[in-house]
Amino acid sequence: MAEKHESCNRVKARRQNRGWPQEELARRAGISRTAVSAIEVGRIVPSVAAALSLAAALGCTVEELFGGPSPPPGRPEWAWPPGREPSRYWHAEVGGRTLLYPVEPGLLGAVAHDGIAREGRFASEGEFPPQQTLVIACCDPAAGLLAAEYARASGFRLLVLPRSSGQALSLLGSGLVHVAGIHLATAEDAEGNAKAVRGHVSEPMNLLRVARWEEGLVLDPTVSASTVGEALQARLSWVGREPGSGARRCLDQLRPSRPAPRRVAYDHRGVAEAIRCGWAEAGVCLRLAGEEAGLRFLGIQVESYDLCYPQSAEADPRIQALVRVVRERRYRKLIGELPGYDAADAGEIERVIVG
Repeated sequence: MAEKHESCNRVKARRQNRGWPQEELARRAGISRTAVSAIEVGRIVPSVAAALSLAAALGCTVEELFGGPSPPPGRPEWAWPPGREPSRYWHAEVGGRTLLYPVEPGLLGAVAHDGIAREGRFASEGEFPPQQTLVIACCDPAAGLLAAEYARASGFRLLVLPRSSGQALSLLGSGLVHVAGIHLATAEDAEGNAKAVRGHVSEPMNLLRVARWEEGLVLDPTVSASTVGEALQARLSWVGREPGSGARRCLDQLRPSRPAPRRVAYDHRGVAEAIRCGWAEAGVCLRLAGEEAGLRFLGIQVESYDLCYPQSAEADPRIQALVRVVRERRYRKLIGELPGYDAADAGEIERVIVG
């Protein structure tokens, strides 16, 4: 949560239209009732994750829930409100709009900011113009490899925003990113990614396969369980992920009658780090994140990780460059050598018809 920031807030009206008390919205969005109350009265601005969860619970986009009046044509606009000003930002052209993305803590030092906003004025000073930046929302812990290869091969910049599958699709459906990374398809539900796309967007999409990867339980080395079943029967402290993430769905399927963990991490490495630091004993994440942290890993399922983008954007040079890079032998080799990643069908495209 961030400091108070002036914005157009329709949370209370939409909640009341559905006849929900604050407790019901809080439950559906996975946040506290106190946070819902503070957001409704404008005392705090929700984090991006909380805004996406609220929008999903209320069946609307983040822009519909929090967006203010449309800015003058050609004027840069915030993808979502910054927590405070002055605020550093990245910029990108998305769907004919120049969007500003507040710099996020997890990316500090990784991607140079493009400018600073002060009192409604934007001072741009970055190396990349908005038309040369592609924005992806995903939870791939190896997305840095893709960003590096993309810059090397194309001359464009790839800005990767860490988001769960559900959050990424919400941003894509709201026209706030170019691409959403999702991993909701398994051997038991091969259409999982396509079904998720149809539930979030209203135009035809392409799914670009990046890899199949292994998701499972990560355990503190002191836990004696040697199988998933033993781990589920043991009295362990768990760390979870936010609603809408593939890891959260996997955990809920494993523990259908138990409440969600009180501790929540917002990416795969966060799950592994919570266990490595002793804050929890078990959680669900990718094999890559678990092995990086030196934790025990018990595989559960193999998922298809795809990058989703609108078919209407196929002619965008930034999208074309993305497809070329994913199909390159060099990138496929790098990804295929990571623990739990299989890049055998990387570059294949599935067309998803919506409606």
